[in-house]
Amino acid sequence: MKPLHIIEMGTSGSALVFIPGLSGTTRYYEKYLGTLPQSHRVLIVDPLGFGDSPKPWTRYTIDRHVEALHEVLASHGSFTLVGHSMGTLLSVAYAARHPEQVERLVLLSLPYFGGKDKAIEYFRNGPLVNWFLTNMVLAVMICVLTRRVFAWFVPYFQPNLPREISADIVKHNWRSFTSSLWEVIYQYDVDRDVDTLGNRLPILCLHGDQDKTAPLEGVLELVRTRPNWKVLVLPGVDHHPLLRAPEACHLAIASGSLLDDSPIAFRKSSTRNLYVGRSCTVPQA
Repeated sequence: MKPLHIIEMGTSGSALVFIPGLSGTTRYYEKYLGTLPQSHRVLIVDPLGFGDSPKPWTRYTIDRHVEALHEVLASHGSFTLVGHSMGTLLSVAYAARHPEQVERLVLLSLPYFGGKDKAIEYFRNGPLVNWFLTNMVLAVMICVLTRRVFAWFVPYFQPNLPREISADIVKHNWRSFTSSLWEVIYQYDVDRDVDTLGNRLPILCLHGDQDKTAPLEGVLELVRTRPNWKVLVLPGVDHHPLLRAPEACHLAIASGSLLDDSPIAFRKSSTRNLYVGRSCTVPQA
């Protein structure tokens, strides 16, 4: 099998590795990293089964995803690992299995529900399309119809996303989509790997307070007793912090410079931008 598709940008500085979410591709990041490629070596990877990466007929378990990632990242030394949505779960799992490579985690819109049953319950209580994704047969039907019948119309159904990002949503097959959904989003025991990481690794979560896909309350619960985890809440931002608040995300990804030792800080607008344990002021999108 061919290795995962990877894009490299920049030639100097510390390395940043970006992993997109479910149905995401390298184009989720490629044009939206600001000046990061000027000061860092940037690598963007299509996960197994998505984008231009291979799409084998297999179970897309967390271990299979991490194995494929490691095949293309093992030779790149150490790096900061940045994930979005499902990519955050792959990032946590990668760091737990290959701690010698990962210097820091930056997690955009981490989907944490507290277990499979709670995840399915959350989606069943949400919009109708999310309810369909809690049934394997219906999820397969949606995937096949979207790719084979409605592919040309997907950008019109996702007007809140840049056109090239929404167009790439169909670059998978039904097996890679549904298996990754079940194996990673629903069934992966992220708590186990979080406990494996312990307190050694700096971890920063960037999360919109309007995120309906990955509830903010879940992230706050996950990090509540973990001092090395910090959460920056971005007011008015949905499931796509990088696209809605790019300056704040670029600063956090670059160096974690948003972190300080002060108590909770406030913006002039009186909007609270909260770190669990720490805080900062961030630019508005």
